[in-house]
Amino acid sequence: MFEQLIRKKKKISVIGLGYVGLPIALEFAKKVPVVGFDIKPERVEMMKNGIDPSRELNSSDFEGCDIIFTSSPQDLRQADFHIVAVPTPIDGHNLPDLTPVLKASETVGKILKKGDYVIYESTVYPGCTEEDCVPLLEKNSGLRFREDFKVGFSPERINPGDREHTLTKIVKVVSGCDDESLENIARTYELIIEAGVHRASSIKVAEAAKIIENTQRDINIAFMNELSLIFNRMGINTHEVLEAAGTKWNFLRFYPGLVGGHCIGVDPYYLTYKAKEFGYHPQIIISGRYINDSMGRYVARQTMKRISSLNKNVMESRILIMGVTFKENVSDIRNSKVADVYHELISYGIREVDVVDPHASSSEVREEYGFDMKERHGNNYDAIIIAVSHQEYLNLSVDDFRSMSNGHAVLVDIKGIYRKLFAGKQEGIHYWSL
Repeated sequence: MFEQLIRKKKKISVIGLGYVGLPIALEFAKKVPVVGFDIKPERVEMMKNGIDPSRELNSSDFEGCDIIFTSSPQDLRQADFHIVAVPTPIDGHNLPDLTPVLKASETVGKILKKGDYVIYESTVYPGCTEEDCVPLLEKNSGLRFREDFKVGFSPERINPGDREHTLTKIVKVVSGCDDESLENIARTYELIIEAGVHRASSIKVAEAAKIIENTQRDINIAFMNELSLIFNRMGINTHEVLEAAGTKWNFLRFYPGLVGGHCIGVDPYYLTYKAKEFGYHPQIIISGRYINDSMGRYVARQTMKRISSLNKNVMESRILIMGVTFKENVSDIRNSKVADVYHELISYGIREVDVVDPHASSSEVREEYGFDMKERHGNNYDAIIIAVSHQEYLNLSVDDFRSMSNGHAVLVDIKGIYRKLFAGKQEGIHYWSL
């Protein structure tokens, strides 16, 4: 497979051209012919014109690439090495929603040929590739796993908004269904991954490695959030505690905050789901998820409490939320816990809650969360919540905040980015952070 790919006698396809799939497709397209497939025709048209719908890549990243963008599954027949990079979200009950990856498996199965490879990059629980996806490949193709086609798993490690740890600079974990497939898959990814690849001993090991990367971060952030809950009662600033503790060489640097997005806020539920299938009820992981999932509501309640402490009528207050994406400097709003802050405030009957964000799409926010964003913030607010530390918000001054407020307001700084600016009391602004 590898030799025929580099001689351009075979092609690679990438199914799902989101923030994971598109960078992979373009990198491979600099080396071998690629078919890029996405189910949304409007997204495909944007990419044909050198536009990344996720707004992570520049038009120059499309230059010099041997790639065909398509929304027609039949075009996948041209390819022989298929990479599935579709989302794996959770449903309303925090259970894995495998619909995208299972539908992608059916689509690939219908065009699968003898000798083809299928590699999954979508984050799943250990066993999903072989137990849930492979049967669909066999059913829809009429071919036999291992004998007629090969399967592998290579978890995505792309960090949206990170210009330093890009796709080619992060070690890639790869796995295959046998020794031959492992070597072909590893050598193929080595074409584009400058940092090198790690050959996992099995598909399940690779699946598990990915799922614990984000679960580990989730648990550590949950610990920081719990510390914030405790220290807030004690009247201690959590960031000052972490700054002091961080002077020790082996102290792990995690910080409190809202934990959303399509990775850290989702992946642990895939692991707990599978663990329960094996008769084990995870305690630390579930506890961490509970804490992190509740932080949006906690921030909202603390905001109202502090407005009330200024002898104001909370119900009549005006509140500004700055930032709605799940992390700084990205446009992605999926599973944003800022929405929890908004809805909690509204549920208490707050008079007016404005939301602004320089990166988010107002139409996407309305569709996903049911509220409208403002093009620009107003003034005369009783509380200002800095929910996301976008670059545009990092250099605001005390006077900037005063101009937004009514002269006697609360500033809620979730990430603690203005802690030093407000180290001393600033007239008219009452500062609080996690």
